[in-house]
Amino acid sequence: MEVFRYPPSASWPELLKRPVRDSRVLESQVSAIIEKVRAGGDEALRQFTLEFDKTVINDLRVGEEEISDALASIDPDLKKAIQVAIDNITKFHQQQLAVEARVETMPGVECWRKSIGIERVGLYIPGGTAPLFSTVLMLAIPARIAGCREVILCSPPGKDGKIHRAVLAAAALTGVGEIFRVGGVQAIAAMAIGTQTIPGVFKIFGPGNQYVTTAKQLIQKEGVAIDMPAGPSEVAIFADLSANAGFVAADLLSQAEHGSDSQVLLVTDDESFPDLITKALDLQLEALPRKEFASAALAKSRIIVVSDQEEGMELLNQYAPEHLIIASDDALKLSQKVVNAGSVFLGHYTPESAGDYASGTNHTLPTNGYARAYSGVSVDSFIKKVTFQSITRKGLERLGPTVKIMAEAEGLEAHARAVSVRLDKI
Repeated sequence: MEVFRYPPSASWPELLKRPVRDSRVLESQVSAIIEKVRAGGDEALRQFTLEFDKTVINDLRVGEEEISDALASIDPDLKKAIQVAIDNITKFHQQQLAVEARVETMPGVECWRKSIGIERVGLYIPGGTAPLFSTVLMLAIPARIAGCREVILCSPPGKDGKIHRAVLAAAALTGVGEIFRVGGVQAIAAMAIGTQTIPGVFKIFGPGNQYVTTAKQLIQKEGVAIDMPAGPSEVAIFADLSANAGFVAADLLSQAEHGSDSQVLLVTDDESFPDLITKALDLQLEALPRKEFASAALAKSRIIVVSDQEEGMELLNQYAPEHLIIASDDALKLSQKVVNAGSVFLGHYTPESAGDYASGTNHTLPTNGYARAYSGVSVDSFIKKVTFQSITRKGLERLGPTVKIMAEAEGLEAHARAVSVRLDKI
């Protein structure tokens, strides 16, 4: 990791840039795939699966027998761990359901909102080098709590033509309706447009690489909503004199091992910490099975030494990380300064991986600086808020003149008449 000591604030935007591809090239490549899926349907999906995943797929839909076999064959300890995670995630997300009060804005005028689950949603679970079955839990559980009527899932198959059994088991345990063995841009296109086998949905959820993220952004033009632009994983850590270099190194590597396009950022006000963390990283890196991925990510990542905690938090808010770890005895106090972050992990014994799997919070979070404006996935992500109003005769007598004057001021006479004809009747 490259070290920058006390950089002036004017240089922060350049220092905090994420590695990205040329968006014009990306959009062109992704658009071409979407159009081929639009034209070719299931057959286009099979062709892209052969091209990108190197496997022949006849049946895109995963059958009940294959799902049952996966559920029966996973390691009992893993199944137990998944159930603990399901319980914790359910507890945390269940509390997000709020019953909203009816509000009488003036006598005879009553307004309220109702939460309604989005009818059809699609979950995308990346494949690649790691079976992210935990993401199934993070998406399917809030979808179920929200009351979504139809939940489908797409995930790329391995070279054996099958989706990893842990992904299938997690889907079965969380009540996913249908599962399809298709990944990448073509999966996003299929769920947005609909094919002969895969139904179109109203909103698509799930992380992915820059191609998947670009596809999600483009399909919004089709009138399909998305959760957020969630791209390659990232973590930022603030570590002070009280931080344990071994703990911090493990947290950095836990994100770096996701893939070579991941990014990690360490900010510290301890002058000696870069040397300590470099030694800890070198030591731990040697023992990682995914050493190559982690090394490639670290090569693009940075350590920034700042003058004090205040400056460190200011820099991190400008970065707006997906995951923010505050490795400090003052973590709770410093957390009050957090403005931009997807999810925050406080203190020396709160590893980011706890949130990835089983603490209860959601790990589908905004990356690439989108935490400045986006929240992570929650039950609200799967819900529409519909407003209602009911006005009595007396209520319209009180409110009507206000509406009539405002409508006439805007030159919208029919709006005004919709009130006056009623008032005349009263």
